[in-house]
Amino acid sequence: MVRAGITVTRLVRAAAELADEEGLDKVTVSALARRFGVKDASLYSHVKNLRDLRVRLALLASGEMNDAIGAAVAGRSGKDALVAFGDAYRDYALAHPGRYAATQQRIELEEVADTAVFRRSVELTYGMLRGYGLTEPDLTDAGRLLRSTFHGYIHIELSGGFAHERPVAASWARSLDALHHLLENWGNAS
Repeated sequence: MVRAGITVTRLVRAAAELADEEGLDKVTVSALARRFGVKDASLYSHVKNLRDLRVRLALLASGEMNDAIGAAVAGRSGKDALVAFGDAYRDYALAHPGRYAATQQRIELEEVADTAVFRRSVELTYGMLRGYGLTEPDLTDAGRLLRSTFHGYIHIELSGGFAHERPVAASWARSLDALHHLLENWGNAS
C-alpha cells in the first residue's frame, strides 16, 4: 500500500472500520500500520499513542451517534422524543458495535470537555429530558439512568444474551414505555 496520504482523519476512520469488523480490543497502532502498509512508527506522527487514537475514535463515533440521534429527535418531545432517541442510540450501536464500544470507554473530562461532540451529546440528552420538565440535579440523574439502561440492554443484546423466544425489539419497546412512565413521574419518585 501507498504510504502517502495517511492523515489523522484516514487513520481514525480506519480504526473505526477495524473496530466494527474485529472489535475495539483489536484496534492497535500495529494493526493499523499493517492496514496502511507502513511501520508502526510512521503513525506516531499522526497520533500520540494508542490512547490518543482510541479517544479520537470515541469522538468520531460519538459525533456519528449524535447526528443520528439529533435527526431522530428533531421536532419531537415527550415519549416520541424518548423513543426516537433510544431507537437511534440502539440502531447505531447494533450497526457499529466497535465504534459504539469506543464511546463506552472511560475518557477523562479534560480530554473531551472542549469538544463540540461532548457538548452536543449533553445537549441532546438534556434537551430531550427537559421535555419531561426535569432540571438539575434530576437531569444528570435521569441522563445516567438512560445511559446505563440503554448500554446494559445493548451490551446484553450484542453478546447474544437474550435467548428467550419473545422478540428483542418488543422488549426494547416495553423498556422505553417503562422509562417514559418513570420520567413522567420523576418528581413523584422522591
